[in-house]
Amino acid sequence: MYAGSGQGLNLNLVIDQVAKDKGIDRQVIVDLLEQAILMAAKKTFGQERELEAHYNEEKGVVEVFQVLTVVDEITDPLEAPNQLTVEDAKAKGIEAEAGDELVFQIFYRDEDAAEARAQDERYGDILNLKTFRRGFGRIAAQTAKQVILQRTRDAERENIYNEFKDRKGDIVTGTVRRFERGNIIVDLVRAEAVLPVREQVPRESYRAGDRIQAYVADVLRESKGPQIVLSRASVHFLTKLFEMEVPEIAEGVVVIEAAAREPGARAKIAVSSRDPDVDPVGACVGMKGSRVQAVVQELRGEKIDIVPWDPEPARFVSSALQPAEVSRILIDEANNAMEIIVPDDQLSLAIGRRGQNVRLAAQLTGWKLDINSESRVKEMREFAQRSLSQLPGMTDTLVEVLYAHGFRKAKDIADAAPEVLEQIPGLDKDLIPAMQEKARSQIYDDAEELARIEEEREAARRAEARRHPDELSQAERLARVRGVNPRVAEQLAEAGYTKVEDLVQEEDVNKLGEQTGLGPKKARQIKQAAEQYLEEEAKLRAELDAEREKEKAARILESATPPSPGTE
Repeated sequence: MYAGSGQGLNLNLVIDQVAKDKGIDRQVIVDLLEQAILMAAKKTFGQERELEAHYNEEKGVVEVFQVLTVVDEITDPLEAPNQLTVEDAKAKGIEAEAGDELVFQIFYRDEDAAEARAQDERYGDILNLKTFRRGFGRIAAQTAKQVILQRTRDAERENIYNEFKDRKGDIVTGTVRRFERGNIIVDLVRAEAVLPVREQVPRESYRAGDRIQAYVADVLRESKGPQIVLSRASVHFLTKLFEMEVPEIAEGVVVIEAAAREPGARAKIAVSSRDPDVDPVGACVGMKGSRVQAVVQELRGEKIDIVPWDPEPARFVSSALQPAEVSRILIDEANNAMEIIVPDDQLSLAIGRRGQNVRLAAQLTGWKLDINSESRVKEMREFAQRSLSQLPGMTDTLVEVLYAHGFRKAKDIADAAPEVLEQIPGLDKDLIPAMQEKARSQIYDDAEELARIEEEREAARRAEARRHPDELSQAERLARVRGVNPRVAEQLAEAGYTKVEDLVQEEDVNKLGEQTGLGPKKARQIKQAAEQYLEEEAKLRAELDAEREKEKAARILESATPPSPGTE
């Protein structure tokens, strides 16, 4: 018996059910059945036989046929099983000519026993099927089962691949199923996907059964089936989330021009509007921050800066560095670089914690960004003046020209190609060899001076950071709160928040945001920063007070100790 034949069982119902359960086209299942029975028939009756298998829709069975070609004479023994001479055909009462094809059905089911016996009695000597029929049902069943299982799996995999290859770039929702070597296996109902370690967000953790959203990064066709690769770390996951939350983006009114992200920490997106009446930043933020908060929640608290995109690079970079304020920008188009100059109190804000803010701004804008404070720039100009003025043929004007072209010290001149220096306006080409020779001899002295300047700067920074809190004015204390720049400090003062304690004691964050004009999100950040500052200030005060007491005790001890004999 072949698979599913049974005594009079109609396979139509089985085929329909399998097609429904597996999501496979019905004709595919029919083709699989035909292939399976044909393979079993070949295995049973001989590989040399020319056999065919066709599914009979009316009966719900797979029928097997052997094709014999009529010839005048059998000359090739290998072809003999598939040939019948004209003479033998006539002997069986068959009117046929050379070249005709005769088709005989092979009856193999129990319910076809009568037809099989009748066929063997009449054509048994030319078909030679009788000795094979008995075992064919069992072989057919085994072969059909193996083939159908394998081919059904292949068809399922193909269906899954075709379904998900078109979903590449979409967000899908699934359930955490299990963990394999750090990878998360996600159940998508119709298929399983993998969230590799490299595509996971640091500090995010999941348990089996947790709901998870992720971006379909890739769909790979592999031997074991399609591999659906998910990502929660991709910047595209961020932009897709905004597309889902902001109707204006989905409609094409608001466009995400660029995005940069450090997964789990912070991200920046630049948006523009195709409609002058639609504020792109406001559309992404939403009423009371509802839209951006929905994205932040999905990203487990990842901070997101939304900035307006601008076709003018300098303005775009200034926006990208928010919340820091920019004094001026020097553009080096040849090297796709910008020197950003900010007020001294904005330097740490512009750079961000561990350089995060400037790094994301550079990714967002596509420009190389070098940030310096105004005092640092002044210092660099003074050093450039001292270093470059010692070279042959230098004037104050020429020093300024060289500085504007990126030459800040003697080493820059020494390392430059002569043809580059020749392009500098006002520079005497004949003096270039002497200038470079002098510059090379000056490199060591410049390095020593730069090291000394850096040591002095660091010492001053440490000294300023270690000033006793009691020596600071309330304005100075407030300025040390992360996120409080001069403009914010002015807004806080106008609203009556002149001390760090005023921010900490304000329980209503919405009130703080409204009265200062900062908004609830910024107000919450500043309040948290103020609380952190007071904690750090208390630690510093205790540490400095202990040092003062220690020094005082040492002075008292020193004054009370009598001089050693023999000393004056």
